[in-house]
Amino acid sequence: MAASTIEWTDSTWNPVTGCTKISSGCKNCYAERMSKRLQAMGQLNYSNGFELTLHENMVEKPLEWKKPKLIFVNSMSDLFHEDVPDFFIYMVFEVMQKANWHQFQVLTKRSERLEKLSKMISWPDNVWMGVSVENSDYQYRINHLRKTNAKIKFLSLEPLIGPINDMNLKHIDWVIVGGESGPKSREIKREWVIDIKNQCELSNVPFFFKQWGGTNKKKTGRLLVGQTWDAYPLDLSVALA
Repeated sequence: MAASTIEWTDSTWNPVTGCTKISSGCKNCYAERMSKRLQAMGQLNYSNGFELTLHENMVEKPLEWKKPKLIFVNSMSDLFHEDVPDFFIYMVFEVMQKANWHQFQVLTKRSERLEKLSKMISWPDNVWMGVSVENSDYQYRINHLRKTNAKIKFLSLEPLIGPINDMNLKHIDWVIVGGESGPKSREIKREWVIDIKNQCELSNVPFFFKQWGGTNKKKTGRLLVGQTWDAYPLDLSVALA
């Protein structure tokens, strides 16, 4: 388990590393940059760089972590990537079900495959399932997510690179918004974020603003209209007790 600097989680778990780009949000992928850095540092799990790699030795790791944590699954990949076998996905879900003292956050851009496999997955209550939506072109992913049996369904609107108007937030339990960070990061506009916040408030959906991003995300910070927005879909003091 790796402690995470991602604002909306505690730790990361990567039974899969590496990925391929499928949409505009992938252009400046942080996981690709990090994978190459870890490969150069000699980290064994990143010896293949950003080439998709399964790590069976990592699958049961959460069972060893006894303190309850909020865990982001595959921060360095996409569990529903087309090259991840079905059986491997099911194994990961079985471990999450066994490790019921943790809360797991799974995020994908491959929403079609998520919907297809959903009926074959036994959805534990401690798994939060999300899709990434970077602009209005990818709102269809929300419909795929909505058709799953995940107890908690969330949206990661990051990197937000365009407005997303009139979202259907029915059966959506949480929305995260964040700007792109790092080299060549693309602009996020305040009015896009305010509009999404207002949509969440109208639909009574918890809203989390992660960052403005840019080349120096610490400088730009994460204040929106003078405050931080850190809502979650669950009371974590109870869920992680």
